[in-house]
Amino acid sequence: MNGYETLVATLALTMGSAWASGINLYAALLILGLGGATGNITLPHELAVLENPFVIGAAGVMYLVQFFADKIPGVDSISDALQTFVRIPAGAMLAAGAVGDVSPALEIAAGILGGGTAATSHAAKTGTRLMINTSPEPVSNWTASVSEDLMVVGGLWTALNHPILFLILFVIFIGLAIWLLPKLWRLIKGLLIKTAQFLRIMRSPPSPVAASSPVADDPADQEQK
Repeated sequence: MNGYETLVATLALTMGSAWASGINLYAALLILGLGGATGNITLPHELAVLENPFVIGAAGVMYLVQFFADKIPGVDSISDALQTFVRIPAGAMLAAGAVGDVSPALEIAAGILGGGTAATSHAAKTGTRLMINTSPEPVSNWTASVSEDLMVVGGLWTALNHPILFLILFVIFIGLAIWLLPKLWRLIKGLLIKTAQFLRIMRSPPSPVAASSPVADDPADQEQK
């Protein structure tokens, strides 16, 4: 590779690993780890630890846990909330490692960009799943979960094999996320407010005035009086 191709490939791997970690971190770790261990992916020295069998095994176990939790309405949103504290820092670390042996300033810059990218994809996934969970049937939830896994696999494959195409799609994703996230946030905020109001009504005791108010006399009884 010449200098330009190396730069594009490194940038695609940096943004691709961060983007994928915000959607499904453990799937991203499995793909990178297995690909590096089998020689299908050439990882930077800083990410070579992902090829360790213990890292691959741990990522595989967590992926299985996430696979089933991600398909249960409600449980997936709780899992997404907890994964906020894992996916975003991991996305920053993967991005910093993906740039290879560079100056500390560039590594920090890559980590900042990677953390922001992971946060964006994580917010898009979490917000979309919260809206899907309002559906009474689980089919949409399963479809979304499988689609997200396929997106991670396809996105990383594209980043590794067609970096320029991935970067174009990545820019489109960022544009869509900037347009979509405020709308998702307004919808989610309204949903949370309605849920809180419903729970408040359910927990509030019946009004004593309504309980003790006398029943109106029957018209026939009033005529007899």
